[in-house]
Amino acid sequence: MDSTTHPTPARLRVLPSWVINQAAIAANRLTDRALAGTSSRRQFAMLSALDEFGPSSQADLGRCTGIDRSDVVTGVNAMVEQGFLQQRPDPADGRRNIVTLTPAGKDHLERLSALIADAQNELLRALSPSESKMIVDLLNRVLDSG
Repeated sequence: MDSTTHPTPARLRVLPSWVINQAAIAANRLTDRALAGTSSRRQFAMLSALDEFGPSSQADLGRCTGIDRSDVVTGVNAMVEQGFLQQRPDPADGRRNIVTLTPAGKDHLERLSALIADAQNELLRALSPSESKMIVDLLNRVLDSG
C-alpha cells in the first residue's frame, strides 16, 4: 500500500510493533538492494559474527546471529566456495565443523560494511546523527530486555 495515496490509520501509527515492523521492511528492502549481486544479509551477519567472535561451530554461528541452522549450512558452504571462509572438523568433536574467516572474507566483509552503511544512512536520512544513534540505542534496549 502506497502511503502517499493511502494514508496509514492513526491507530496503527501509534503501535510500536507496527512501526518497528514497517521500518524493518523498509530496512530489509534497502539492505537487499545495497547487497544485490554481492552477498545476502545472512552472509553479512555470519561474516560479522566470525570477525568479532572468531572461529565458531555452525550451530553457535546460527545461535549468535539468529539464523536457522539449514540457512547457516547453505551460507557457509557458499562462502567456503567463494574463499571467504574455511571449514574444518572440530578437533574436540569430529561431528562438528569449525568455521573460520579467511583474509578474503575479511576484505569482503569490509566492502559489504560500506554498502550496508550507505543503506543505513538512506534509511535514517530524516534523522540527525544523534537521533540515529538514539534510535539504535533504544531499539537495542528493547531487544536486550526481551
